Amino acid sequence: MPTDRRSFLGAAALLGAGAVSRAAQAAVPEAPTQASPLTQPPLEPSAGRPYNPVVTLNGWTLPFRMNNGVKEFHLVAEPVAREIAPGMVANLWGYNGQSPGPTIECVEGDRVRIFVTNKLPEHTTVHWHGLLLPNGMDGVGGLTQPQIPPGKTFVYEFTMTRSGSFMYHPHADEMVQMAMGMMGFIVVHPKDARKMKVDRDWCFLVAAYDIDPGSATPRVMTMTDFSLWTWNSRVFPGIDPLVARTGERLRIRMGNLTMTNHPMHLHGAVFEVAGTDGGWVPKSARWPEVTTDLPVGAIRAIEFNADLPGDWAFHCHKSHHTMNAMGHGVNLPVGVDQRDMLGKLRRLMPDYMPMGGAGMAEMGDPRMSMPLPDNTLPMMTGQGPYGPIEMGGMFTVLKVRDDLPRGSHADPGWYRHPPGTVAREWTGPLPASVEAPAPSMPATLDAVKPGGSGHGGHQH
Repeated sequence: MPTDRRSFLGAAALLGAGAVSRAAQAAVPEAPTQASPLTQPPLEPSAGRPYNPVVTLNGWTLPFRMNNGVKEFHLVAEPVAREIAPGMVANLWGYNGQSPGPTIECVEGDRVRIFVTNKLPEHTTVHWHGLLLPNGMDGVGGLTQPQIPPGKTFVYEFTMTRSGSFMYHPHADEMVQMAMGMMGFIVVHPKDARKMKVDRDWCFLVAAYDIDPGSATPRVMTMTDFSLWTWNSRVFPGIDPLVARTGERLRIRMGNLTMTNHPMHLHGAVFEVAGTDGGWVPKSARWPEVTTDLPVGAIRAIEFNADLPGDWAFHCHKSHHTMNAMGHGVNLPVGVDQRDMLGKLRRLMPDYMPMGGAGMAEMGDPRMSMPLPDNTLPMMTGQGPYGPIEMGGMFTVLKVRDDLPRGSHADPGWYRHPPGTVAREWTGPLPASVEAPAPSMPATLDAVKPGGSGHGGHQH
């Protein structure tokens, strides 16, 4: 047993992210939980340096307590039931009652102590994606620390050395644990609250699940053909709107823990990428965008001014990522008239509905709804002020209003357009249809063989 000071410090260093002693366990802070799938108000700091808190889309921020100058948090890894959208609940794994877990917020220079209790049926760890910290706190099971066994609590302690946008997720049985929804956001605010200041600041994580219609648990072996593309484990119309006041400076932080990239497109504004999980991007290195690619295992923080009032779509620009309950093996018979077969098909399948012959827009019409398996969402859904929105998956609305009360995050309802500013049917005369002229082609076509010059080379 070590008795001298050098041996004692060496033994303490070897503990790294180790099991908590019985005495320390008694001092572990409470682990708050959250059951609501709705966006919670920003959590103002209860102690320490001031900062402008983020709003976690369809999520919340984990409270902390101060203990002799150290901010203490408590994460509990556990199975959770997550409402993906009204009408569907998924059996996932997460933290503190939800998937993703709560956002961890602190300030550059803060010393943090994060307790992690494992209530999963297997071991786990927590990796602090993008943070620069001692190697023994990096959270890679078997490499930098022992795995956290079921029923045990480990503690991680380090200093937040730089501000920015980061993530946490397991580095243990990743194929299962991340496919089941184990992830969370980390926001480290600048020490100087005036630096990188914006009026509103949102964050969310992108996750993909393969959940068969009628079931509730993801197929964790799926590599590419996912059926649900989510923001913070929610799909449209279950994703809350982002609400802002005209003239405000806005930031949206997005992290991608799926197996493919996502071109994120915002209507009604021009933005710039202001940060990644590698740090803030200098203003001299930014350029204007309306779409930015969100790579796998990366974060992009975009900033822009809310100059135009309205209801502006915000979505992934891969069209199949804005749909729910996708069936990758379903044929779509566009242009096929199915009326002659309808009677015979309905004798075999009484609830059969012909669809796809004229496109899929009818899938978004509630009058054409067909029976769905339990716990299954329509492929295209959502009702707007002018009818079906025909979206799903990774889609929401940025609602910018002139009269929004400052600091309010309440949904203001649909935008009231000024007279004469909505696209409308043309009722005037139309020109007669004119056939396009046939393309003119030469009577013969000379082709030059590879290597031929066209002057003396072989020609046909």
